[in-house]
Amino acid sequence: MTDQIGSYATYPSLKGRSVFITGGGSGIGESLVRHFCAQGSRVAFVDLAEEPSRRLVDAIAAEGHAAPLFIPCDLRNVEQLQAATVEAMRHNGPIQALCNNAGNDDRHQTKDVTVAYWDDRMAVNLRHQFFAAQAVRPQMGSLGGGSIINFGSITWMVGDPDCPAYVTAKAAVYGMTRALARELGPERIRVNCMVPGWVMTERQMRLWLNPAGERQIAERQCLPDRLQPSDIARMALFLAADDSLMCTSQQFIVDAGWV
Repeated sequence: MTDQIGSYATYPSLKGRSVFITGGGSGIGESLVRHFCAQGSRVAFVDLAEEPSRRLVDAIAAEGHAAPLFIPCDLRNVEQLQAATVEAMRHNGPIQALCNNAGNDDRHQTKDVTVAYWDDRMAVNLRHQFFAAQAVRPQMGSLGGGSIINFGSITWMVGDPDCPAYVTAKAAVYGMTRALARELGPERIRVNCMVPGWVMTERQMRLWLNPAGERQIAERQCLPDRLQPSDIARMALFLAADDSLMCTSQQFIVDAGWV
């Protein structure tokens, strides 16, 4: 997947900042890694898929940016995730920005959902966001503040009918964001929720962008252009930078006007 960085805003406060990104090996996460590296941030990311993640590291280094640190990790294993945040701190310094991006929107119907599948969907889409925030809190506290960006979805706002466990988890992300923002605010740790619309990642286009999907985009979006991973990454840069210093406990919707 190619992604646009182009002549967009540069944030001086992000230069040298330690950033931790989950699910950074592909899709929106890959764009996050690329954009933060282009800002001069010290980036660490975790992903389950090792081969594309290592290719991404090599590609960024070949572009002349400091190579990000890739840490293989299954986010369903909270101990692995906690260990990864410690490794990232040792390599890049205390984490000052966390992008809780990782998730999976596999389609399913209510009649087919088992207890095991439900629990797995919560682990993949919700649980790790809380424990990543818990893990980086002391690091951010030692710096006098930081930014946690939890990734939600418009699916719960529009009531998508074909992935109820995913929709439930993403609705919960916003509730968690509000609670953490209130608790961590006195420590100057900002907690916001990024809410993407239908983003044209390679996976989304391969699995679901068919003529019916094209019609749905034309009917639902206010803007005619396709939403790209870079559109999400640029909002994340703003939320991680000092430019958003007084933004917390909010949803930032980037969906071309779908909702």
